[in-house]
Amino acid sequence: MGKCVEDFVVGEIRVSPARTVTETDVVTYAWLSGDSNPMHTDAEYAGRSPLGARIAHGTLGMSLVTGFSARMGDFDGTAIAALGVDEWRFLAPIFIGDTLHLRTTVRDARPTSRLDRGVVVRFMELVNQDGTVVQSGLMTTMTYTREGLARSQDDDPRAS
Repeated sequence: MGKCVEDFVVGEIRVSPARTVTETDVVTYAWLSGDSNPMHTDAEYAGRSPLGARIAHGTLGMSLVTGFSARMGDFDGTAIAALGVDEWRFLAPIFIGDTLHLRTTVRDARPTSRLDRGVVVRFMELVNQDGTVVQSGLMTTMTYTREGLARSQDDDPRAS
């Protein structure tokens, strides 16, 4: 079970397991998103660019952030809704073969005026194998309070 809003500590830093970005990831994301920009799909074109090689889509990096976050388990069974992504920055390219992980820092965790839920703001940093932060920004999530989670489980017909 994930954390409720009261369980998050401002300043707490967590790090996810790592994952290597593959050719399949980039090709599949190009197909799924419809973004077939040659920087992602054409090795000859990208090789002549200032970056010298194909890169992953910026939004693929953001998708990996949400996947890393899920793997960390902080919101397993406690998240209600994603509320926003703010101040997102694409700081360095993600190349095929880069190994990435997520570093999160809790910036805010507070109950709302509704006693069953709260809001957690985390600073997210997508970091490559060299320690370079390739993307960063704030993600805000609505999550249950302990009281709200207990009430939701009492109301869940699957719990009986």
